[in-house]
Amino acid sequence: MERRKFLHSTGVGLGASVVASSASAQNSPEIKWRLASSFPKSLDTAFGAIQLISKRVAAATNGKFQIQPFAAGEIVPGPAVLDAVNSGSVECGQTSSYYFVGKDPTFAFDTSIPFGLNSRQQTAWMYEGGGLELMRDFFKDYNIYNIPCGNTGAQMGGWFRKEVKSVSDLKGLKFRVSGFAGQVMSKLGVVPQQIPASDIYPALERGNIDAVEWVGPFDDEKLGINKVAKYYYAPGWWEGCAQVSLYVNLKAWETLPKDYQNILEMACAEALMDMQAKYDARNPQALRRLIGSGTQLRMFSKEILDAFHAATVEHCDEIADKNPKFKKIYEPWKKFKADQIAWFSISERPFDNYVSSTGARTSKK
Repeated sequence: MERRKFLHSTGVGLGASVVASSASAQNSPEIKWRLASSFPKSLDTAFGAIQLISKRVAAATNGKFQIQPFAAGEIVPGPAVLDAVNSGSVECGQTSSYYFVGKDPTFAFDTSIPFGLNSRQQTAWMYEGGGLELMRDFFKDYNIYNIPCGNTGAQMGGWFRKEVKSVSDLKGLKFRVSGFAGQVMSKLGVVPQQIPASDIYPALERGNIDAVEWVGPFDDEKLGINKVAKYYYAPGWWEGCAQVSLYVNLKAWETLPKDYQNILEMACAEALMDMQAKYDARNPQALRRLIGSGTQLRMFSKEILDAFHAATVEHCDEIADKNPKFKKIYEPWKKFKADQIAWFSISERPFDNYVSSTGARTSKK
């Protein structure tokens, strides 16, 4: 497949220019699409991914294929992106699929499952483990062709007004948290609230919610959450990664020239890499600034993690017993996850653990 050739190539620019030459030679048509994002412009890493895609697509087609991105609320609210692409009111959208688990919990596999895969493992599952084929088969029911176009990496566990030391401290807590994780948390007494990014600060400031999670230090600082909540927890066990996807209306995709399809997939692959790189590079400095401003960094206790892990396994098994679409993906996903855990425990994790133990030391000086 072209996307695999791209991922193993030496660079986006070379692949894109080759395809662009082909597109130009064939006198390809001028096409203009509108894209609705689930993210505001202020979150420049997430929204910036689609700006990068639009730029690359235009450059590689000599301006013949134009995608105009619109931030959340400019065409439709962020939570309405799925329906907008499904209906064809926009040709494409940028979103995180776990926002739509209320329609079907199977959507969560396209973003993240609690205590699931990290970002590298997610990419491996999608492109080499059969995940992309499984998800595309699922998305056909929604008239959508999905393409991974970003990942935040492992996220933080959120902001709390009060310390959380035990499971009992979470009972009755009104917590802004995305769909699937909220379903798991409700098993242990949390009251989940799904609120768009633009509404997070005022909801927390007014006391409509008690705690909130978004992404990580860089984005959370932009939202100003540290000004209304003091305690910042890790890890975000519900998001060992958070893949972002481009949704393309299936009819629009099928009528798109093949060269343009290839260009769009290549641009998404670059955005996938670019978003992860930006968050990894920007989060450390943002966390230092947050701590310097008075944020208290805390870790979830083993008691809390164990309780929610057990609740996650129970919840997934319950869904699989009732939902054939979920089970069709859950079973091979579990096997892939087990293989990844075995491999990372031999190579990646021991390396990371040792390097972490050395701190920032690079020499004896």
